[in-house]
Amino acid sequence: MEPKIKKDMIISEIIQLDSGLIPILMNSGMHCITCPASLGETLEEAAYVHGLDADDLCEMLNEYMAVAE
Repeated sequence: MEPKIKKDMIISEIIQLDSGLIPILMNSGMHCITCPASLGETLEEAAYVHGLDADDLCEMLNEYMAVAE
């Protein structure tokens, strides 16, 4: 199965998929949910800025989405 969330997705697009993803991002240290950058920044770019591994974060988000379905 193709992952729903990919590193090249914009943060605001990810949040629109499921609001349950917000706590995962917040708990990872990404408090950019309400930041204007979330409208144009990819998951990979935001992860880099916050010193996070984009692949790990993407995996966590997709694990949530798999359970949420």
